[in-house]
Amino acid sequence: MHHIIPSQSRGLTQIDWLQSYHSFSFGGYYNPDRMGFGPLRVINEDIVAGGAGFPTHPHANMEIMTIVLQGSLAHRDSLGNGAAILPGDVQMMRAGTGIRHSEFNPSATDACHLLQIWVLPQADNAPPAYQQKSFAVLNPAVPAPEGWQLLASPEGAADTDGPLHILQDARISAARLGASQRVKLTPQTGRRYWLQVMQGAVAVAGLGEDALKLQAGDALTLENDSRSADIGWAASTGDNEASLLLFDLGR
Repeated sequence: MHHIIPSQSRGLTQIDWLQSYHSFSFGGYYNPDRMGFGPLRVINEDIVAGGAGFPTHPHANMEIMTIVLQGSLAHRDSLGNGAAILPGDVQMMRAGTGIRHSEFNPSATDACHLLQIWVLPQADNAPPAYQQKSFAVLNPAVPAPEGWQLLASPEGAADTDGPLHILQDARISAARLGASQRVKLTPQTGRRYWLQVMQGAVAVAGLGEDALKLQAGDALTLENDSRSADIGWAASTGDNEASLLLFDLGR
């Protein structure tokens, strides 16, 4: 079973310094049919104006991932962490028992384009933690590795070269594709998948006679799939790259 979630069906918050698209109910946007997908609770695509940002605010009991697509974002938190998040970086913040942080666009003129993702943890009240790593698959200034690159998993760790650690049965991967390039996924019975197109456009083959065409901001869900056939994701627009984010989620 699969569904396409069109970009234009997302909620929108628009104020003088922020344009934010919500895949799920968030803030003033409420849709009872969009309350999350398994433990995946938030995918916000934010465009933050230069010199603006989110003042210090609290979080608790949430695994929060930030991916900057363009520009930079300055992070400060109550654990004493302070870092710039750049294209290619993934920040993971475990809110746990409670954390306060701020996010600010340090450029006076250039907008910051980012994704912020919230995943419910398997267990509440873990100690707060902070992780940040750079991944070639997300950095347009370097060649993309082939296939999916794992960004976060339950087996990950901040002090290794592999994925970051997430306190949930979730594996979050990314791929960057040039024209005619493709990556494959073999769906596993009993798991659910959310594919988010971050940039560019792709065609998804293997779900029917005709390939499904997705644009930036669109999503595709796969759920209760009993097949084990390969599904190909292929870049579909000229010489432009496409970047994808894949959530492999337990029940």
